[in-house]
Amino acid sequence: MTSAPFQLETSRLLFRPWQDEDRSCFAELYANPEVMRYFASPLTRQQSDDGIDHYIGFFERDGFCMMPARLRETGEFIGIIGIQTMRDLVEGLEQPAVEIGWRLLPEAQGKGLATEGARAFLNHGLRNLRLPEIVAITAIRNTPSRRVIEKLGMTHRPELEFDHPRVPHGHPHRRHVLYSLRNPDLGS
Repeated sequence: MTSAPFQLETSRLLFRPWQDEDRSCFAELYANPEVMRYFASPLTRQQSDDGIDHYIGFFERDGFCMMPARLRETGEFIGIIGIQTMRDLVEGLEQPAVEIGWRLLPEAQGKGLATEGARAFLNHGLRNLRLPEIVAITAIRNTPSRRVIEKLGMTHRPELEFDHPRVPHGHPHRRHVLYSLRNPDLGS
């Protein structure tokens, strides 16, 4: 039995599973210091390839993951957007938790593309996959991502702030905030 290949579209964006041609684009994204300014550090090529392998594994296991984001009009890679089962546990958060996230190339930022793509994945996760809740995490100082999260209608959960376990002690972006959105179709 084969299922139809996954594809998600918005008015300006197209998402489909990872392909080998995405590896170099992804490596450039994660090597970009501006893109990675709220993370512990840019990634090496090997680390970015390992990241894609993780995403492919998540997709095979869960049917969803962070995916390459391409402009519908040109097919140009602009970053990644998607949902995935969280790799790190957050104390007090019901598990397994599913998080939404995005990273866009600098030239794609500030155009509403993160919000547009994230909204499509929220709808997919809550309506199609019937997930009970989706969360978003980001460094406290990452105000651009926090604005996107708030535009998505997610609720800040200050009681769930945490030190990210994969960010070194003493790093200015170790402390993270958490927002959540419960599935309104599943009740409370």
